[in-house]
Amino acid sequence: MPGKIAFDHCVVHVSDFARSNAFYASVLGAEVVTVGTGFAYRFGDRQLNLHGPGVDPVPVARLPVQPGNSDLCFRWDGPISEAVAHLAAHGIEPELGPVRRFGARGHGTSVYFRDPDGSLLEFISYDTSHGDAS
Repeated sequence: MPGKIAFDHCVVHVSDFARSNAFYASVLGAEVVTVGTGFAYRFGDRQLNLHGPGVDPVPVARLPVQPGNSDLCFRWDGPISEAVAHLAAHGIEPELGPVRRFGARGHGTSVYFRDPDGSLLEFISYDTSHGDAS
């Protein structure tokens, strides 16, 4: 296999840029980046590219992503109880959790919630020092 392969970005579709930009910036800590007539959400060296109003992307998947049909997990560095408190501070009630899940780093504890379009989002914590992901 030539070179090292690492995940760079994926795409979500939103129905309202202003509403989604505010949500992803405040709740998920994304850096909102202007790209042409649209936006992207940057998380360190990873990125969510956005399809949405006024954006005509080419090429697209055989079944293009639609608002509300994404399912994304974000790592929460710290106890999952802090993630739950963070969501509460933003007026977000978790849909499920905390529950034990398996992610890229092994077993962890997750909470599930939704973005403004209804896409399923997850915070997973691998922090075992507080007994959250044993």
